[in-house]
Amino acid sequence: MTRIDAKFESLRARGKKAFVSYIMAGDPDAAVSLEIMKGLPEAGVDIIELGLPFTDPMADGATIQLAGQRALESGMTLQKTLDMARAFRQSDDTTPIVLMGYYNPIYSRGVDAFLTDAKDAGIDGLIVVDLPPEEDAELCIPAQAAGLNFIRLATPTTDDARLPRVLQNTSGFVYYVSITGITGAANAEGADVGPEVARIKSQTDLPVIVGFGIKTPEKSREIAAISDGAVVGSAIVERIAAGDSPSDVLAFVKTLSDGAHSA
Repeated sequence: MTRIDAKFESLRARGKKAFVSYIMAGDPDAAVSLEIMKGLPEAGVDIIELGLPFTDPMADGATIQLAGQRALESGMTLQKTLDMARAFRQSDDTTPIVLMGYYNPIYSRGVDAFLTDAKDAGIDGLIVVDLPPEEDAELCIPAQAAGLNFIRLATPTTDDARLPRVLQNTSGFVYYVSITGITGAANAEGADVGPEVARIKSQTDLPVIVGFGIKTPEKSREIAAISDGAVVGSAIVERIAAGDSPSDVLAFVKTLSDGAHSA
């Protein structure tokens, strides 16, 4: 059982929905980013989604693209991202960390070396958005053999013919993308999301977590009420980009987590 599996088991036992927060590793720099990361669990975050900066983030809107650029310009690398996770683990051995990014940096390092290092750093799961199920042998299956969850995205365009293939080797949870488009592009709507979550849950026992387009505590509550939890990324990253202090960013995160946990 991974930390992700254990977290969902604990949440179910308490009748709670999950709140997942995204931050970009190294944004605006390594020290501030780590300070925010260390404060996320106390701000109510159940699972941390840690962005791996990359030059060509095809699934991300301007907010997260710019966060990646800031991180890269501050000197962030794959190794430093793993070092950040390792530093977090010195004081927190229970909060799951999901590394979200693109395959190129992993491929460049070498899959076997990356998986060994990620596991050693305390990473629990991977979201690699540019590896479809047809490429499962490349990273997904080796990752699961190494004890890491491989989390797949389902979208409004994942029809009934495609969904079983998407779910086939997914573990940890299913990440449902609530909108057709990039991060930060539109608002998630419960009336649209609810039937899709039900459709996915009819084909898997995994938790279904909804992200993209959740920016307020009210929306966090609305979406968590019709799924197993909510993910917020761009709205948090916007606060970091605006120069808010770590304490102010974490106070905002707390309002979002309170919304999801009240569902």
